[in-house]
Amino acid sequence: MFVRTSTRRNRDGSKVSYLQLAHNEWDPTAKTARTKVLYSFGRADQLDRPAIERLIAALTRVVGVEPAAVGPDRARAVGVPGLEFIESRPLGGVWLLDGLWHRLGIDTLLRRLAAGTSGRSGGRSRRDPVVERVLFALVANRALAPSSKLAATGWVAHDVHVPGLDTVSDDACYRAMDWLIAVEDRLARGVFDAVADLLNLEVDLIFFDTTSTYFETEDADAPVWRDQHGRPVEQDAGQDAERADGGERAEPPPGAAGQAGFRTHGKSKDSRDDLPQVVVGMAVTRDGIPVRVWCWPGNTSDSPLIRQVKDDMRDWTLGKVIWVADRGFTSKENRRHLSAGGGGYILGEKLRSGSAEATAAMARQGRYQEVNANLRVKEVKISETERFVICRNPDAADRDAAVRARLVDRLEAMIAGSDRLSPSKRAELRGVISTKPGLNRFLRVTPGGLLRIDAAKIAADAKLDGKYLLRTSDPHLTTEDIALGYKQLLEVERGWRDMKQVLDLRPVYHRLEDRIRAHVLLCWLALLLARIVETRAHTSWPRARTELQRLHVGTFTGPAGMFRKTSQPSTEARRLYTALDLALPPRILHLDPEQPATR
Repeated sequence: MFVRTSTRRNRDGSKVSYLQLAHNEWDPTAKTARTKVLYSFGRADQLDRPAIERLIAALTRVVGVEPAAVGPDRARAVGVPGLEFIESRPLGGVWLLDGLWHRLGIDTLLRRLAAGTSGRSGGRSRRDPVVERVLFALVANRALAPSSKLAATGWVAHDVHVPGLDTVSDDACYRAMDWLIAVEDRLARGVFDAVADLLNLEVDLIFFDTTSTYFETEDADAPVWRDQHGRPVEQDAGQDAERADGGERAEPPPGAAGQAGFRTHGKSKDSRDDLPQVVVGMAVTRDGIPVRVWCWPGNTSDSPLIRQVKDDMRDWTLGKVIWVADRGFTSKENRRHLSAGGGGYILGEKLRSGSAEATAAMARQGRYQEVNANLRVKEVKISETERFVICRNPDAADRDAAVRARLVDRLEAMIAGSDRLSPSKRAELRGVISTKPGLNRFLRVTPGGLLRIDAAKIAADAKLDGKYLLRTSDPHLTTEDIALGYKQLLEVERGWRDMKQVLDLRPVYHRLEDRIRAHVLLCWLALLLARIVETRAHTSWPRARTELQRLHVGTFTGPAGMFRKTSQPSTEARRLYTALDLALPPRILHLDPEQPATR
């Protein structure tokens, strides 16, 4: 027996719905079930609701049950045992990230390393396999709801469903992070091999760049001896005692290259030179996949870092690799190191540096070849061992001209009427302008001390509008490939932007060096998973994250036990899972007939 709705059409063509009580009867002649109407309640829009409620009450009394109450406590009011809703938590994002985590074999790799880990000191230690779940939870937290490690414990316990992990303590998070640093090298290598196999990566180009992240503290770390890679050099007990007594060691310990604190002042890429910082480097494939990150003390110079990066990846399963980096890495030593062993490079060169190469390149005549609407290139011959390519972006040229015009207008306004000033006041104005590099480069001082606009410098600067110079050691790349390869360096810059703005690299809620390094590793793993989603599903991670987090799991309990049921995924959520070849969470996620759920 059931209630059905039938629809009829009036003479004017409008539709009217009727509510009927019906049941199915078997017709032996036709050998099929036919619906028989037992009672018609009339038009659905004109129902006598009080009469229906009285009928329900009468029927429930006949079967010995009190009439049902109205509202969320209906099951409790009627005295009929039933299910009670406990809570609902987001599931879609964590489930998808866990699927990728498993597909890449990171879970298996971490559990294998936890079973017997060789640390940096050469010893071996065993870890509880749950450390893998803890690290995954921290990575998922960074990708879905970035927070401090302490806040992440509450997130796991109350705000999300993490498969295999109901709760976690902050001590467990810190221990897992400390252990993560001990297996960093082997983890990075294993993750790269898995990602290269899963995505069939093209690793003929490796892009490298650095950034910095600052700390909201005025005190930099105390300097310690460090090796050439920025790692602390251990000292024996006698040396530590000598320092505790106030003495200073004249000679550095073996392997030390200098002294520096980890969080220390340096040239900030966030314009916060007033705060201590650390330097972070990242290597990215042409597909935008971050394959590894590094950390150095905050005062580390960019130039030598790419040599360490190449050495650290020397034993990876790479063929011939062209390293692509910005102008900060174009030193002679770097070029020699990158081209060793059959490798190569594409490096930016400062056109305004006044170097012999830049001057010679700009003096060469030639016709530009149009690559696309915003890129024109020409190769110039100024060396027997390297190739140089001048690139010009017409849109960037217009922007450079506009910026220069504003600077010149501002400079003219500043020096207007300066001829009437006393020599001391003019010198004071000259000093103010010298602190503003953008203005100072267009200023000329006459022999008599008068301030003038330098027309020659403006004309020379205009010749460089929208242009940049590239140098490469590869003799086979086309001019177009060199230019387009360098333009892909923007993938690293996008990685920094997402790591800082989407995954919240900063603020860093740690002061110990290894914890800071581990925090950066967790951000890298989160960015890696996010980039795989973007690459395979052709969407942005913030958009995918929002859609995935709408897929929830609800927890219900009753006398029969506890079970968890997932909500219906949206069409976009289904598409994301399909694009990544991952299975959606089952409708019944968990069923335990003996254990009622607790709030």
